[in-house]
Amino acid sequence: MIGRLNHVAIAVPDLDAACSTYRGALGAKVSAPEDLPEHGVTVVFVELPNTKIELLHPFGDASPITAFLEKNPSGGMHHVCYEVEDILAARDRLKSEGARVLGDGEPKIGAHGKPVLFLHPKDFAGTLVELEQA
Repeated sequence: MIGRLNHVAIAVPDLDAACSTYRGALGAKVSAPEDLPEHGVTVVFVELPNTKIELLHPFGDASPITAFLEKNPSGGMHHVCYEVEDILAARDRLKSEGARVLGDGEPKIGAHGKPVLFLHPKDFAGTLVELEQA
């Protein structure tokens, strides 16, 4: 069921500084910021040969990243994203095995314009997991 690693997401308190670090110190290709108001985040993607790093920054007062950054003021790893061939089949299989899907359980359109779901970190060794339709 699980496909390739799509990205690792890192919440950052200062998006410009994080972009500068990845672009300058690491010599990475960094995308332009994209606001995703429906998810409460601004995202930037750092392109790697085999995957991406997603830099997350709060967008709006109700951003889920705000609480994360209050607990982790320097930022840190927020989630991992895996691709799945059929997100609804993956959701149904995971739910039948006792995994908890966050939100209303219905996919939303993510940063890549594809359906995504999030799975409860307590069901996956303390890691928030995002599934994205391949």
